[in-house]
This record gives sequence, C-alpha cells and structure tokens, in this order.
Amino acid sequence: MRRFEYHRAETLEEASRLLTDLGEDTFLFAGGTDLLVEIRERLRRVRNVIDIKQIPGLSDILYDETRGLTFGALVTVGRLEHLPLVRERYPNLCAALASLASIQVRNRATVVGNICRASPSADTIPPLIADGAFVHIYSRTNMRVIPLADFFTGAGKTVLAKGEIVTGITVPPAADNVGKAYLKHGRRKAMELSTVGVAVSLSMDGGVCRDIRIALGAVGATVLRAPQAEEMLRGTTLDAETIRNAANKAMEECTPISNVRASANYRRDMVGVLTGRAIKQALETCA
Repeated sequence: MRRFEYHRAETLEEASRLLTDLGEDTFLFAGGTDLLVEIRERLRRVRNVIDIKQIPGLSDILYDETRGLTFGALVTVGRLEHLPLVRERYPNLCAALASLASIQVRNRATVVGNICRASPSADTIPPLIADGAFVHIYSRTNMRVIPLADFFTGAGKTVLAKGEIVTGITVPPAADNVGKAYLKHGRRKAMELSTVGVAVSLSMDGGVCRDIRIALGAVGATVLRAPQAEEMLRGTTLDAETIRNAANKAMEECTPISNVRASANYRRDMVGVLTGRAIKQALETCA
C-alpha cells in the first residue's frame, strides 16, 4: 500500500478546511470499503485521508411524518437495511441495501459513500431517486440541499465543489396508497455489481395511477429517469398492455454500453423486462 497522510477531523468545518487546504488527491474516510481497496491496489492516487468518523451528528437517523427519513453520512448500509422503519416504508431501498456486496461490506460501507462514488451501477441510487431523495451538502461558506437526481454529472462525477461534504440524505415520507420496488439483475444473486437495476415508486388514487417515478441503473452514464414511460402510466389503471408499452418506452429511453458484464442490447432488453416486473410488484405492494 502506498503511503498517505492521515488526518482526523473533529468537526465539519475542520474537515472542509482540510479538503480545501490539502489540495488534490485528498479524500474523506468514512466506511473506506472502496477507498482502502483502491489505495492497496494502486487504483487511486491518494496523498491525504481525512477521517470524519468522530464528527458529531453524522451517525444520526431521524424520521418524522412531514419531512420523512433523514440519515447521516456515517450511517452504514447494514444499519439502515435492518431498521424496521426502512423495511416497512421504503421496501425498494431495503431491497437495494440487502443486494449490495456482502454482509461484511454492508456493515462497514456507508450509504452516502455508495452515493458519492457516483457509479451508474450503484444499488442505492435508483430507489432513492425514485423516492425523490435530497442530498445535504456542507461547506464553510454555504449549506445547500439539492435533489439527488441533480447530484450526478457523469460516471464517478458529482456537483461537489472543493471543500464540500455530503452530510446526509433525506427521503420524503411514504404517503398512503404508495407502492415501491427495486429489482436488480446480475450474473449471480449475491456479491455482484448490477448489470441492470430498476426502481419504481408509484401512488394510486381510486385505482388510477396518480404519480410514478422510474429510475434505471447501469444503463447510462448516470442513473436515469424514464420520463416518457412515466407519462404513459400517469392517469391510467396500470393494465397489462399499458405497463408493457411503458416498459418498451423505458427501453428506448436508456443509453447502455457494452462491457464485460453485458452487451448494450442485452441491458436494453433487461430494462424492458425489469421495468414491467417492478411496476407490477410496486402495484401489488401499494397500500
């Protein structure tokens, strides 16, 4: 492993200052499940590591009926996965958390870390985008909250400026008559990166779809919404033909590439399959 300088920040202000002053090749350390592997394998050049695990408040999980679920940057995947509130009200997010890597990794990795990695195949991003989640960003001169869908600018790239730190995520509360689903397809059932991931969050009113969000993972430079497919479904009863047509439209809206895990054509076909299944599963769980 290459040598690096270790710094422990006691406050967000100190961590932000260190990020700014230490310059390039400086990274935050929370769970470290990606960072330490990349340092060891010499996949990332790292000169400084800033440990944020002692900063108060970043391990908090809060919920209220108005604001929804808010969790800090140090909340691990495993902790959120096993929270009864998440299992009951956010089953799509819970399914994504349970499908991420191994149990050992989930007990170390943070959800915010998975998001900030900005991988198009990240499991946590599609359900959070489908649920309309927001990102809390801190710097010494400004604090801002933006939609998670606007956080990513490309594969591995985000809107974060120098000295900015993601402190947490807020997911709006689940209303009545809402159904949620996340389906992941890979070459094996566990410890596998997503070949295609589809998240759906929908709400019904008198048997008619009032609103729906569809988020597609691993089929674009960032996690994508399928706005044309969503528009086809709003105001309908979500019958089999309408769902099938919308799933076909989602196939047209994605922009997959070919790599070692799958061809672009295969990914596009799987978007159609998983979108249809996810809509039906969300409809079945609607309550």
